[in-house]
Amino acid sequence: MAKNIIVSNRLPVQAKKEKADWSFTPTSGGLATGMKSFHQEGESLWVGWPGVSSDILDDSSKKQIHEDLEKTQYWPVFLNEEELDHFYFGFSNKCLWPLFHYFIEFHQFDTHQWEYYIQVNQKFADEVLNVIEDGDKVWIHDYQLMLCPQMIKDIMPDVTVGFFLHIPFPSFEIFRIFPERERLLNGLLGADLIGFHTYDYERHFLSSVKRILNLEVNFNIILHQGREIVVNTFPMGIDYKKFEISALESVKKDDSKISELKKQINTHKLENKGKLILSIDRLDYTKGVVNRLLAFERFLDTYPQYRDKIRLVMLAVPSRSKVAQYKKLKRQTDEVVGRINGKFASVNWTPVWYYYRSMDFENLIDLYVSSDVAMITPLRDGMNLVAKEYLATRINNDGVLILSELAGSSKELPQALLVNPFDIEQLSESIKIAIEMPLKEQKERNILLRKRIRRYDINKWSSSFMKALNDSSNKEYSSQVKLIDKSIANKISKTYKESRNKLLLLDYDGTMVGFQENPNKAIPPKDLLELIKKLTKKEDTDLVIISGRPYEFLEKYFTHLNITLVAEHGVFTKFKQNKWEHKKSISEDWKEHLIPILDTFTDNTPGTFIEQKTSSVAWHYRKADPELGTKRSVELKTVLTSLLPNGLTLLDGNKVLELVPANINKGVVALDLLNSKDYDFILVAGDDVTDENMFLNMPEKAFSIKVGKKKTAAKYFIRKYTQLLALLNNLN
Repeated sequence: MAKNIIVSNRLPVQAKKEKADWSFTPTSGGLATGMKSFHQEGESLWVGWPGVSSDILDDSSKKQIHEDLEKTQYWPVFLNEEELDHFYFGFSNKCLWPLFHYFIEFHQFDTHQWEYYIQVNQKFADEVLNVIEDGDKVWIHDYQLMLCPQMIKDIMPDVTVGFFLHIPFPSFEIFRIFPERERLLNGLLGADLIGFHTYDYERHFLSSVKRILNLEVNFNIILHQGREIVVNTFPMGIDYKKFEISALESVKKDDSKISELKKQINTHKLENKGKLILSIDRLDYTKGVVNRLLAFERFLDTYPQYRDKIRLVMLAVPSRSKVAQYKKLKRQTDEVVGRINGKFASVNWTPVWYYYRSMDFENLIDLYVSSDVAMITPLRDGMNLVAKEYLATRINNDGVLILSELAGSSKELPQALLVNPFDIEQLSESIKIAIEMPLKEQKERNILLRKRIRRYDINKWSSSFMKALNDSSNKEYSSQVKLIDKSIANKISKTYKESRNKLLLLDYDGTMVGFQENPNKAIPPKDLLELIKKLTKKEDTDLVIISGRPYEFLEKYFTHLNITLVAEHGVFTKFKQNKWEHKKSISEDWKEHLIPILDTFTDNTPGTFIEQKTSSVAWHYRKADPELGTKRSVELKTVLTSLLPNGLTLLDGNKVLELVPANINKGVVALDLLNSKDYDFILVAGDDVTDENMFLNMPEKAFSIKVGKKKTAAKYFIRKYTQLLALLNNLN
C-alpha cells in the first residue's frame, strides 16, 4: 500500500537512555504537534533525527532505536555532533534563519558549514530513497532541508514530492544576498508542490525564481526542466478541539484539583482585581520579547492608574542557547525584566511574572484560560500558532488578542488588534485598548476569529496540502505549445476539408468575442452569427458553444441556430433543437455561507460585482483597478479555498473567480460530445483556465487552441480572438 513519507529535521520524539533501554518522549513545537494526527491517522512513515547524537551510540543502540521507532512508523536519521554543530546550529540557524526573518545583521554564511548543509541534506535524501516504494509521496518540511527535494528527484524523477516552508520566505532584495541562492532555489524546485503560510511568502519566492533563475512563471506555476511546479498558500492551523476541550476541563476543576500556577493567578485576581496579559514565545530575537517589555514599561509610565492591577505573565521557552545571539538576548531580557520589576513593584504586586522554562500542557492551558489579553507580537514570524491556541481556549468568546502584523497568522485574523511590533508607542497604546475593550466588542471579534480557526484546523491544513500534492502529480500539461502560423492554419484547413465528421468546440467570451463592459447585455456581433451559420450549413459539421454564460443568454441569441449549446460550464446542455437539460449537482446550501464573503470583498473593492447563476456564483473584477483587483482576488482565493465544502470547486478564470459544483466542468461535457459520434476532425478553442479541462480530454488528433499565450494544456495558441475567427472563416 502506498504511503506518505514525512521528512523533517527532527522526529516528534526525543530518544533518552534509561538504564539499558531507550525511551522516547513526545516533543513540543508547531510541526511536531501539527503533523502528529496526520501521521497517526494515515499510512505514513516519518523520517528525521531522533534527538540524540550518534557519537554516543554504538551499533547495538542504533539498532534498538531503529527497531523501536519503526514500531510507531518513525525512521531515524543519525547525526553526529559535528554535523549537528555545522548543519543545524551553524548553517541553518546562523545563516538561513536570520536571513529569512530579515535579520541581515545576524546572517553569517560560512562555506564550511554550507558543505555540511549539503552533506546532511544528502543523508536525509538517502534515507528517504532507502524506504520509498512505488506510489509513495514525500512531504518535506522546513528550511533545514531545502536541498532535499532535488536530491530525491535526481534519483527518482517520477516520485511525487511536496515541500512546505514553515518560516517566512524573504523578499527578492533580501534573498539575493545569499551566496548560494541558485543552488537553494534549484533544491526546492525538485518538489512538485511548494507550500507557504501566506501569499506574501509565495509571491517573494516566485519573484526570486523569476529574477534569479530566469524561469517562466505562469501565475503560481513554475516551468522547469519539462515539469510544472505548483506553488501555493496553505496557512497552518491547530488542533482546535484539543485546546477547546482542555479549556473547558480547566474551567470545571474545583479548587482542590487546580494547579499551583492557577492558584497564584487566582490570588492575583482576588488581591489586585486586575487583568493578566499573557506573553508566550521561544526566547528568540525574531519574537520581539524585548520590544514587548519596553511597551509594557511605557504603558505603566503613561498610565500609572493601572499599577498594582495589571500584570504581564511572560513565558520564555529556552531556545538555541548555544548560539551567541540567543545568549545575548537572554541577558538583555533578564535585565529589562529586572528593571521593570525594580521600578514599579510594590509589596503586594510584581508587574512581570517571568518564566524562563518550558511549561507542561496543563499549565499552558491555565495561562490561556486565565489571561484577559494575549500579546503575541513577533518582529517576524512564519505563522505563530500561539495566537490561534489562545483563541481556541476562549470558550466564552472573551479576551483580546494583540497580534503583530508581521506574523503570518495576521492574514487570517484581521479582527485581532494588529500592531507594528517595532512601534513601542503603538504597542503600549494597544495594551490600554485591550484592557478597556468592552465585553461586547471582545465577543464580536472573537466569534469571527474562533470560527475561522475552528474551520481551518490542522487536519484541514494537512488534507488541503495533500490534496494539492495529489492533484499536482496527476497533471500532465505540455509546455510545447506552438503558435498557429500560416503552415499550421493550412494544415487545419486541409484536414477539415478531408474529414467526414467534424466537431467544433468553442468557448464564447474571449474566444469568439472580446470581453464586454456589460457582458450579459452585449449582443453577439452579426459577423459572428453569420460565421456560425456558414460553418453549420454542411450536415457533416457539429458546432458547440460551450460557455460559462447563463443559459438564458445562450437561449436568447443562439437557440435559432442549428448548434449545440452548453451553459454554466456544463450545468445546462441543449442539443441543437432539443430542450435544455439540467445536470443535477450538490445542494446549494453553500451559497448562504459563501455569498456574504463575496459581498464583503465586493464592498471593499470598487468595480467588482457578483453574478449569480443557477448552480454557481462568479465574482468579477475586470472593472476594478488592475492592481487592487488582482490583490483582492488573491485574498479572496485564499479565503474561499479554506472554506470550500466537499463537492464545490473554485475556478480562477480571466478576471473572475467562480464557485461551481465539482462534478461540473467543460471537460466532462466535451468528453460526452466526443463519444456521441465518430469524429475524424476535432477543433477545440478557449481562452481561460476553465477551458483547460476540455484540452486535457481531447484525443491526440484534435486541434486544441488557446487564445492568448498562457499556461495551457492545448497544443497550439493564437494571439487574439479575431485571429481565431479568421481561422474559422477559412474552413470551407
